[in-house]
Amino acid sequence: MSEPLPVDLMFREAAMASKLVSEKQWRRAAMEVKEARKEAGLSAPVEIAEREEVIGQIAKILIRDKVLTEYQAQQLRAGRTKLTLGPYIVTEFLGQGGMGQVFGGVHEIMGRHCAIKVLPLEKSDDLARESFHREIRLQASLDCPYLVRAFDAGREGSVHFLVTEYVPGTDLRRLVKENGPLSVQQAASIIAQAAAGLAYAHESGLIHRDIKPANILVTPEGHAKVADVGLAALAFGGDDDPRAGKVVGTADYLSPEQIRTPHLVGPQSDLYSLGCTLYYCITGKVPFPGGDSRSKCRRHLSQAPWDPRKFTPDLPTEFVDILADMMEKDTRKRVQSATEVVQRLSVFAATTQDEGDEWLAELGLELNVPKVPDRSQDRLLGSAGMKTRMVPAGSTSATKWKTTSSGQSESASGISDVDEGSQASGANAGPEDVVIPPLPAAVGEHASPIDAYGHPPKLSTVPPPVATGAKMVSRSTLFIAVFVAILVSGAAGFATAWWLR
Repeated sequence: MSEPLPVDLMFREAAMASKLVSEKQWRRAAMEVKEARKEAGLSAPVEIAEREEVIGQIAKILIRDKVLTEYQAQQLRAGRTKLTLGPYIVTEFLGQGGMGQVFGGVHEIMGRHCAIKVLPLEKSDDLARESFHREIRLQASLDCPYLVRAFDAGREGSVHFLVTEYVPGTDLRRLVKENGPLSVQQAASIIAQAAAGLAYAHESGLIHRDIKPANILVTPEGHAKVADVGLAALAFGGDDDPRAGKVVGTADYLSPEQIRTPHLVGPQSDLYSLGCTLYYCITGKVPFPGGDSRSKCRRHLSQAPWDPRKFTPDLPTEFVDILADMMEKDTRKRVQSATEVVQRLSVFAATTQDEGDEWLAELGLELNVPKVPDRSQDRLLGSAGMKTRMVPAGSTSATKWKTTSSGQSESASGISDVDEGSQASGANAGPEDVVIPPLPAAVGEHASPIDAYGHPPKLSTVPPPVATGAKMVSRSTLFIAVFVAILVSGAAGFATAWWLR
């Protein structure tokens, strides 16, 4: 048995096989590391730890020179060479959703940066594929500046993928998790833009059904887009939806009607979930923290959440009224449309100029105010210098918030910080919560990486022979049979030529 390849040679073989690194680029990086070690008085690496250090230095140089990304270098060092899907080169891992993993990629010819959602093979049953294909068709039909746009879709072997626009920045869940509760101005701006996207979807007859912070993407400039319309349902005639009649969504943000009558949800269900998302933005907590999914659903049906002013005391009364109206359990008393949410939040909002201005103008809405450049640079959505609009007086909502403990597990002094990322709520884990995965290998491809002996991945896998009771023919017997066949055919040809003469 041959000796296994050293780790540095394995990295080199994988890099060459992926065609992302040329021989010249590899030699240039290796020479730079060699010269640096020579200047430091270090000898050629012998031990495994020294070889690991060397390939780490080579990887850093290739990343510095923009030959590889960190994700690509990590995968190649593990011997994995599958870093493409159709015409797209995978550059990073973005996260994991309920319907699959999401990778960042670049079109090989166009150079356009995009997001690629991949349906995992282990979830590739008939229902999952049907849902995934439905997501592709739905997203392709939408064109709104406040919804993530679909660009392309494809299939490679048994791997199905959807290509959407890449939104730089982060999602709302991570923004709050890393920076704490948002200001009223920031929260109103983001949620108003998300409501504008929902207004478009509702006008198109679609209901999202899984509005939550993780599904609202926010750019560094504060522009927001609603993502993951894969759970969207037709407001009318959703017979083609394979999940019709099932509870779909995330427990922390489910509307009462989604729990009670999931087959009869309407646009107002999204507004309740958006209200729960707004609650999370300004308090840093979900409306009903702690407990399992069943407990959360029960509280969405019958209990009021804590008054948000318990956690953020300086909230304007009019702003709290909007929040209360969005989270009304009775749909007759709840905010009636996403457009109304945009209108009511616009007095608190402040955003920079973006492509959605003309679209909003058609609805008679406007969110923009002049923004002085933010020089603090210590928060992703710092509001330094932003002008604040005057808040008009409004009537107090009839909704009663919870203000005292009623013997439940979440006491006034010990509210849990459990949010949608918890296991109990069944939410999707972000990139920091999961091991960064490789691309799934399609059926018919070599699923394992370059092995320790340097064997490159094959383009196709030859199926094993069918087991029978017959004995296998040896190689020597086969050689003799072929030799005899050649002699016989030669003799037959010679005899035929002699006879024809």
